[in-house]
Amino acid sequence: MLFTLPKLDYDYSALEPYIDAKTMEIHHTKHHQAYVDNLNAALQKYPALQVTPINELLLHLDTVPEEIRQVVRDQGGGHANHTMFWHMMKPHGGGEPKGKVALAIEKTFGSFATMQSVFNTAAKTRFGSGWAWLNVDKNGTLVINSTANQDSPLEQGMTPLLGLDVWEHAYYLKYQNKRVDYIASWWHVVNWDYVEDCYLKLVR
Repeated sequence: MLFTLPKLDYDYSALEPYIDAKTMEIHHTKHHQAYVDNLNAALQKYPALQVTPINELLLHLDTVPEEIRQVVRDQGGGHANHTMFWHMMKPHGGGEPKGKVALAIEKTFGSFATMQSVFNTAAKTRFGSGWAWLNVDKNGTLVINSTANQDSPLEQGMTPLLGLDVWEHAYYLKYQNKRVDYIASWWHVVNWDYVEDCYLKLVR
């Protein structure tokens, strides 16, 4: 009952020209696989934790044995974040959100353009490796933040709707050090249908 690498819903080349096929292949089969392998290795002595959903482990890190807690936070966070990340993108995505999440964005930020600008700033200014997120907090309010490394918003009591991986391995082959260009291109593959589905599960 160990964790496994999820299959993608699309080919590695499907997000071209915005995210190149080689980056997608390496990102999925090497980086994400490594998080899965390292997480499973850490849980070898704890069969009960092997059948606990990864989001539950991250939500209740204080209940994870101290000797593996940091590994679960890092490697489990990497697994959870990337599992969501693949769903947050799709071929021929992008555009603007519709439905209830679009209304929530307008209510919270005034406009989609403003939300996008705030999100971009969170992504651009995250020092080193990490993520930018659009989350729902405990009060049902949309919140944008960034996290370091593979830390998850779940650890902060928030549920992520949309996240952007700004580790260099996510973009360096195509964009080199131009993170800003990568961020701008990524909006063309955002899967707003997935974001809407996630939001509806939280507000119904």
